Amino acid sequence: MNDVVAGKLPANEFMGHPRGLVILFFTEAWERFSYYGMRALLIFYLTQHFLFSDQQSVTIYASYISLVYLTPVLGGVIADRYLGQRKAVTLGAILLVLGHFGMAFEGEPATRVVELGQTEIVRDAFYLQAFYFSLALIITGVGFLKANISTIVGALYEENDPRRDGGFTIFYMGINLGAFIAPLICGYLGMTYGWAYGFGLAGVGMLFGLLIFLRWQYLLEGKAEPHNPEYLTEKTFVRLSRETLVYLFALVMVVVCWQLVQNNQVIGGLLGFTGALMIAVIMFFAFTKCSPVERDRLLVLTFLMFYQVLFWGLFEQIGGSLNLMADRNVEREVAGFVIPAPWFQSVNSLFIITLAPLFSLLWVYLSKRGWEPSTPMKFALGLLQLGAGFLVLVYGVEHFSTPEGKFNMIWLILLILLHTTGELCISPVGLSATTTLSVAKIGGMMMGCFFLSLAAGNFVSGIIGGMASSDTEISSVAGYMEVFEFVGLLTLGAAVIGVLIVPFLKKYMHGIH
Repeated sequence: MNDVVAGKLPANEFMGHPRGLVILFFTEAWERFSYYGMRALLIFYLTQHFLFSDQQSVTIYASYISLVYLTPVLGGVIADRYLGQRKAVTLGAILLVLGHFGMAFEGEPATRVVELGQTEIVRDAFYLQAFYFSLALIITGVGFLKANISTIVGALYEENDPRRDGGFTIFYMGINLGAFIAPLICGYLGMTYGWAYGFGLAGVGMLFGLLIFLRWQYLLEGKAEPHNPEYLTEKTFVRLSRETLVYLFALVMVVVCWQLVQNNQVIGGLLGFTGALMIAVIMFFAFTKCSPVERDRLLVLTFLMFYQVLFWGLFEQIGGSLNLMADRNVEREVAGFVIPAPWFQSVNSLFIITLAPLFSLLWVYLSKRGWEPSTPMKFALGLLQLGAGFLVLVYGVEHFSTPEGKFNMIWLILLILLHTTGELCISPVGLSATTTLSVAKIGGMMMGCFFLSLAAGNFVSGIIGGMASSDTEISSVAGYMEVFEFVGLLTLGAAVIGVLIVPFLKKYMHGIH
C-alpha cells in the first residue's frame, strides 16, 4: 500500500469526466463480478448443497447481505479518520479475494439420514464453518471497499458540477457490467459443473479488480489519501502504528462477522442499535458542528435514507424468494434449451446497462430545460415503479399460471424491468445525493450510513421472504403472491406520500437539486 506515485497525475479528462473515473469503473466492475457471481449461486448452494430449508436459506442469505451493507459504516469511518479511501479500498479488495477463493472449497454435500421415521440433515461441520468464514471475509472486504470507492467517485467532482449525476450513472454501469456477466458464467459453471467452479471464477474476477486498482491508482490525483498521514504512522502505546492496528482490527471484524452470519437473530438488534447510534451521531454533528444550511441538508439526507430501507427490502427478493421461484415455478425452456435459473440475476444488470445511459442523458436534457425532477421526487418515482413491478407479477401469476403453478418468464422479466427503472431513480441518485448533501468531514461515515440503510432493507427482505416461504424445500406460489400483492400496494401508498412532501424536502436542501 505504497503512496501514490508522484508525477503521474493525468493532464486531461476522458470523455468529459475525470480519468480517475475509469479506474474506479473497472475496479468496481470486477468487484461486482465476483460479488454477483457468488450471489447468483448462494441461495441454491444453501438449499441444494447444505440442504437448508427455504426459510433457513432466505434468512441466511438476507443476514449475509445485511452485513455486507452494514460493515461499510465502519469502513467509511475508518477511512475518514485513519486510512484514507485508497488504502481502505485496497485492504477490502485483498479480503474479498481471500473470501471468494475460500468459497471454492465446498466439501461433501449434506445428506439426509432417515432413522425411526425421522429425517436428519447431516452436514460436514468443517466445511460449513469454512463457508461461514469465507462469507465473513467477503463481508469485511465489502465493508472497506464499497463505501469508500463511491466516496472517491464523489471526490473527483466539485459540489455543483453538472457532470456529477452522469458520472455516478457511468460508475453504476461499471457495477452492472460485472453484475450482468457474472451470473451467466459463474451461474452456469456452478449449476452445471460444480459449485467450486462458479465460486472459484468469482475469486478470479476479484483478483483482476485488485490488480487494476493497484496498477492505475495514481489516476485518482491524490484525492483518496489519508487526511493526516503522520498521525497514521505514529507508534501507539502497544508499539504498533495506527495503520497496523487498523489492519488488526479488520481481522477482528472478520471473526465477529464469522459468528454473526451464523447467529442471524443477533443481526436485527445490531442493525437497530447501529442505526440509532448513527442517527444520534448525525444529529449531534448537525446541531453542534454545522452551519444552518449544512444542518438542514444533513437532515434531509438522513430522511431520504429511510426510503431506501423500504426499497431494498423489496428489491432484494430477486436474489432470494424470486430466485427460488425462477428455479421452480418459471417456464424456462426456450427452443429446447432450459435457461439456468441464475441467469435471471443478469436481467436486472442488462436493463441497467441498456437504460442507464438513457437515464443519464435524460437527466441532463431535463436539467437544461429546468424540468429535471429533484432528488426527493426521483426517490418517490423509484418507489412507485417498485410497487408496480410486484403488482404486475401478481396479475400475471393469478391470471396466466398453469394448474401446476408454472408461469411464463415474461412476468418475472416485467417485474425486473420496473424494479430496474425504479433502481435507476434511487441508487445512483442516492449515491450522488450522499456526496452533495453531506459534509466533507463526515463524507465517509455518511456513505457508510447510505449502505446501512441498504443493510436494514436487506434484513427486511429476509423477513418478507420468510413470511411467504415454507419450512420445507417447496415454495407456495400462492403464499408469495399474497405477500407481494400486500407490499406492492403498501409501496404505492408510500410513493404517493413521497410525492406530496417533495416541496418540503426541497426547501431544506437549500439549492441542491
